[in-house]
Amino acid sequence: MTETYFSARDEVMLFEQAFRQRVPVMLTGPTGCGKTRLVEHMGLLLGRPVVTISCHDDLTSSDLVGRFMVTGGDVVWTDGPLTWAVKAGAICYLDEVVEARHDSLAVLHSLTDHRRTLYLDRAGEVVRAPAEFMLVCSYNPAYRSSLKELKPSFRQRFATLSMNYLPPDREAEVVVAETGVALPVAQRLVRCAVAIRTAQEAFHFEPPSTRVLVTAAQLIVSGAMKLAAADACILAPLSTDGAISDGLREIAAACLAGADI
Repeated sequence: MTETYFSARDEVMLFEQAFRQRVPVMLTGPTGCGKTRLVEHMGLLLGRPVVTISCHDDLTSSDLVGRFMVTGGDVVWTDGPLTWAVKAGAICYLDEVVEARHDSLAVLHSLTDHRRTLYLDRAGEVVRAPAEFMLVCSYNPAYRSSLKELKPSFRQRFATLSMNYLPPDREAEVVVAETGVALPVAQRLVRCAVAIRTAQEAFHFEPPSTRVLVTAAQLIVSGAMKLAAADACILAPLSTDGAISDGLREIAAACLAGADI
């Protein structure tokens, strides 16, 4: 599997400029459009390690910065992933940051302004971020709960790069590069996804991502029938409503027609 990143617009250039200017970055866009892959690619391009933190409801500030732990009968301070990333000059990536509690995110404030400093109150330590450190967050603004919304004051601490799915021809290239599936098959899978993404505005479900197209193509390369792979990887995860599922299968069958389904 190749690690080549396919740029949609100017996100690589803007990300690199933000890194050089020590500006934190917020990536927004639908699920599976390449936000995480972009961060991984930029880590390789900039020669920096990437520390990924998956945010969730139970994430605490101690989970981020660290805590005192009993080790061998002694109580010692253990750095959390955020603290380690700051000290190492890494790219710290908070995936789906909107899922974290607001009080947990407060520790990021001093890292996202002119101070670029992490205060470890419990450890009595002040960690100043080196020039190589970068903070990156991501979330999907279209599908967040109204109860889980980032404060404007928090969002304005970041340069926001809005991402979306690649144009169909480029997305098909990604599927081919990731799986080795024949280009015509990749094009039909993308055509299916584009049709469903258009329909999702009426049905209100999460649109199929490039990730699920890659998974379907992997099954096809392994010998699965095209429609069966599309059903398992693209259609089934979208909805449990029988009527909607039947409609999606009709869309998939039409898009995959002629592909020896």
